[in-house]
Amino acid sequence: MDQGKLQTAALDGLNVAVLGAGIGGLTAALALAARGARVTVHEQAPAITEVGAGLQISPNGAVVLKALGLKPELDAIATWARHVILHDYRRAGEVIRLDVSHGGQAAYALVHRADLIAFLERAARARGIGIFLGRQVASVAPGTPATVTFADGATLQADLVVGADGVHSVARAALNDAASARFTGQVAWRATVPMTDPVDPDVRLYMGPGRHLVRYPLRGGQLMNIVAVEERRGWAEEGWHHTDDPANLRAAFAAFRGEVPGLLAQVDHVALWGLFRHPVAARWTGPGTAILGDAAHPTLPFLAQGANLAMEDAYTLARCLAEGSGAQNEKLMQYQRRRRDRAAKVIDASTRNAWKYHVRFQPARLIGHTGLSILGRIAPDAMTRQFDWIHAHDVTA
Repeated sequence: MDQGKLQTAALDGLNVAVLGAGIGGLTAALALAARGARVTVHEQAPAITEVGAGLQISPNGAVVLKALGLKPELDAIATWARHVILHDYRRAGEVIRLDVSHGGQAAYALVHRADLIAFLERAARARGIGIFLGRQVASVAPGTPATVTFADGATLQADLVVGADGVHSVARAALNDAASARFTGQVAWRATVPMTDPVDPDVRLYMGPGRHLVRYPLRGGQLMNIVAVEERRGWAEEGWHHTDDPANLRAAFAAFRGEVPGLLAQVDHVALWGLFRHPVAARWTGPGTAILGDAAHPTLPFLAQGANLAMEDAYTLARCLAEGSGAQNEKLMQYQRRRRDRAAKVIDASTRNAWKYHVRFQPARLIGHTGLSILGRIAPDAMTRQFDWIHAHDVTA
């Protein structure tokens, strides 16, 4: 479905306030506006910036951008990956090479978060969506209409308030009882380093005892994105805005060989955060209120689905409101029914996936990697097909 086909007046007159100008919030604003809603976006930061680095847009996320008429913009900023390649942390060569192309065409976009946020913001402003910065939300009161109160005392009312306000969502708290997060026993570093020589457009993952490192190129190979995960007993604070000494990253991965030492030697700034498992929200909707993305289901990074799920949520919310049956609250419940079980299933798969890379005992690791190598030779599509239920899912169909 292209943007021309999507443009309808089905939501004509619906006044929507989106909280959060991240990937989920901006996608929701675009999807709702394309259906005729009057949309404003309210972001607590004084400017729309992105402190993260790279992310992977898999086919289930890319179809949403295509339906919103944004595929050319994605093509312009993406490096398209054809393979995910697994390596042992000390042994030369590949353990297994996974072909992630679809019909011979590269289908996985490697993008810088800042680039994706920037083109979503440009598209939103071009389509008449008002974006208001420095608007910190103090509370959300579901209702008909719903009411948002900001930290400065200002209020607004809307037919629909969409909470795309992240892990510590005020909108989620308005719909659900407080729920505690559980530390997963893992921390992650994130960094980018400049590249001067040509690099392959693949995702490479290096597996070691109690840790793994993923690298992939961004911006046409000008940058290399690095995400490194280590098992750890304790961690005090959640979030990825904590800076760390690059020497700590290099020490944690000192035993890794191949290209890893050279990449880590170039790191001069690195962010570190603890990985926490949050329960999927029991309630995603209430009178005049809905949540999506990390506000509804914070997602661990081990299947690279956080941004993709948020875009799926955003499109499905707009579609249910435009095409669903019954009053608005019934349409919102249809949105939750379509999304909650899928999100929970993807998150469970992501949680399980991390530990596969961290086998500590040499005999077990050798046996496991040998098995993967054999599988790669006799059934090369088996590993990628196991996640078709994630990547081939099309909320626009």
